[in-house]
Amino acid sequence: MNAQEHGTGTGGASALLQASRWKKWEFIFWALAFASPLVLGSHALIINEIAIVGLFAVSLDLILGYTGIVSLGHAAFFGMGAYSAALFAKHVMPDPTIGLLVGTTAATLLGALFSLTIMRGTDLTRLMVTLGAGLIMMELANKLDWLTGGADGLQGVTMGKLLGTFEFDLSGRTAAWYSLTVLLVCFVLARRLVHSPMGATFKAIRDNRLRAMAIGVPVSSRLALVYTVAAGMAGASGALLAQTGGFASLDLFEFHRSADVMLMLVIGGTGWLYGGLAGAIVFKLMQDLLSQITPQYWLFWLGLFLVVLVLVGRDRLLKPWTWRLPGRRS
Repeated sequence: MNAQEHGTGTGGASALLQASRWKKWEFIFWALAFASPLVLGSHALIINEIAIVGLFAVSLDLILGYTGIVSLGHAAFFGMGAYSAALFAKHVMPDPTIGLLVGTTAATLLGALFSLTIMRGTDLTRLMVTLGAGLIMMELANKLDWLTGGADGLQGVTMGKLLGTFEFDLSGRTAAWYSLTVLLVCFVLARRLVHSPMGATFKAIRDNRLRAMAIGVPVSSRLALVYTVAAGMAGASGALLAQTGGFASLDLFEFHRSADVMLMLVIGGTGWLYGGLAGAIVFKLMQDLLSQITPQYWLFWLGLFLVVLVLVGRDRLLKPWTWRLPGRRS
């Protein structure tokens, strides 16, 4: 590993510039995404859910795919963002955009605090620490029932009009466009970050932390930064869920939230931001379809798909179109 390979030389800078350029298929992808609530109006609610979990998956990919931090407690930030936004709407003001900022800020601060726990240790140590952090947040939300509603959840959350004009209706179109817009903004920021020289240092840390330290990369500060940014994005996705759903519960902190988003990255692939989006789309559509066909056994079929995906390999299973998506890392 040398400096040029990680974007500090002329060749590396040229590679970063090339990777940062938007491809034609990306514009088509986002155009279709924003058109989908209008074209598929009856499915606007699930489109909203896909946008929210897609943002959650992208946030996890920042730390897992680009820096190699394995986390089983990412739901801590998701739940923090949701509860902060819901409490703000219920007790302060129902403005969605300000509530989103509040939820994102709260999760970012929590991420900055928890980033101190992932500086040292092995992958197994970080797994246990991140899992413990998520469980701590869930228990706190349960015990502070006077504030959070405890096991009953935080009910009676009503949102005002978006930008003072657009009302959240039962069809879910406003919610879908709102979530898609936030997803796009966060995605552009994440894309800019990972294709910058700083993003190249993230990959250097992922590939070999000792060598990254040897060439002068401030590993601890880089890990703290990317963990904090990822936490803020996860908090934004949680805030969106609470705002568009009008409810926040302990379920947001539970382990299955972190496990689900990990499965999305298994499906879509890590180390490229569209992997989280692809995984979210496949996961949510399969969940919705299979739960309608076999309400009692949909988890079995989803699990079977994941087993086949791992055994056969994503590239071989999706070979007809994966060649069109450059920059993907399995």
